[in-house]
Amino acid sequence: MQKLTNKEEEVMHILWKLEKAFVKDVLAEAPEDKPHYNTNSTIIRNLDEKGYVGHTAYGNTHQYYPIVSKEDYRTNFVSNTLENYFNNSYKSMVSFFAKEEKISADELREILDMIEKNKE
Repeated sequence: MQKLTNKEEEVMHILWKLEKAFVKDVLAEAPEDKPHYNTNSTIIRNLDEKGYVGHTAYGNTHQYYPIVSKEDYRTNFVSNTLENYFNNSYKSMVSFFAKEEKISADELREILDMIEKNKE
């Protein structure tokens, strides 16, 4: 799975939310810093070429839809992050978030409870 740019990820989040959309629909959902229509269209066509989205043609216009699910993308993203930044160690990743105060002791206890329940 090819890595996406920040703008491509932004468009994918919109497409995952809308499920099917024309370029104008994606543009309407874009945050305040909206790209120009043609720029948005280029981003979506690039996602189509990369295999992240498909399209249905209606004359000269296209309706786009995600081919890669949000869950599949997330799994790939987390796996790559874990490999590239934490030496494939979940312990290192969790300790990073604890040191950065991004996860609390209560949240860690909840995670431990989930792990214990899954073992049963």
